[in-house]
Amino acid sequence: MSNPIIYKTLTLEINNNIAHIRLNRPNAFNAMNLDFWQEFPIVIQGINNEFSARVIVISSTGKHFCAGMDLAVFTQQKTDKNIELGRKQEQLRRSVLQLQACFNVLENVRMPILMAIQGGCIGGAVDMISAADCRYCTRDAFFSIEETKLGMTADLGTLQRLPKLISMGLVKELAYTGRRMPAREAKESGLVNGVYDCQESMLSGVMAIAAEIAARSPLAVAGCKEMINYARDHSVADSLNYMSVWQSGMFQPQNDMMESFAAKADKRSPEFDQLTKIDNLRLF
Repeated sequence: MSNPIIYKTLTLEINNNIAHIRLNRPNAFNAMNLDFWQEFPIVIQGINNEFSARVIVISSTGKHFCAGMDLAVFTQQKTDKNIELGRKQEQLRRSVLQLQACFNVLENVRMPILMAIQGGCIGGAVDMISAADCRYCTRDAFFSIEETKLGMTADLGTLQRLPKLISMGLVKELAYTGRRMPAREAKESGLVNGVYDCQESMLSGVMAIAAEIAARSPLAVAGCKEMINYARDHSVADSLNYMSVWQSGMFQPQNDMMESFAAKADKRSPEFDQLTKIDNLRLF
C-alpha cells in the first residue's frame, strides 16, 4: 500500500509491513532544508503512532545519501537584534533541542530503523544514521563529520551516539579532522553491518533483512529495541532490573509464543497481531 500524502523532501511507501522512506532531493544531494526538518519527524512518528509497519528502511536518491544541513537553514534564521543576549542564546538552545528531537524520534519509535547509504553521508546525515538501529552502505559510500570544517561542533547526536558504535579514539579523529571514512573502514570499525557493490544490491539486501524482521513478533522486536537502547545508557544491574519489569508486563506466552510453536508444527509462517495504535490520551 502506498501513502497518498505528497512530501517535498521524501517519499514513503508501505508494503508487507515494511515502510520505505526515500530522501528525495537528489539535485541538492538530499541536503536537509527547512521542509526536511518539518517532514521527517512527522513521517517517522506517524508510522509509529499508526503502527502501519513493523520496520522502517531509510534510503535516498541520487549520487549521495545526504549532504547534511542545507546552508539555507542557517541563512534563513531570523533573529531580533533587540532581544537581550541571554534570551537570544536561550532561544538558540531551544532551536538545537528541536533539531535534535528530529533524530531522537528514530530511537524512540517502536520499530527498528535500517539505513541504506550510498555515496556521501556528511555532517547532519551522520547525526541521523547514528540514531538508527542498523546501517548498510555501498562500496562508494563515505562518512564525514564535516562540522569542524565549517568552524562548529556537531550538535545533533553524532558526538553522543557514535562513541557507542565505534571506538572513542576513532570518533575523536573523525570529529577533529573532518576526514572522510570510506565504506571499508566503516565496516571494519563496526559502523555499518554490511557493504554492497551498488545501490540496487544494497536495497535488495536491506529489504530482505527488513522482511525477516517484519516476520517476527512485533512485540518481541519492540522489546529488543527498548532493552538494547536502555542497556546502552545504563549499568548492567539497572538494565537487568528493567528487563524483569518488561517481561513481567509484556511477556504473554499464550499469544505470540504459542503462535510461533503452532506455525512451526503446521509448517507455515506465523501470523502475529500488530501493536496497537497510539491514540490521544484517554483517561476513561
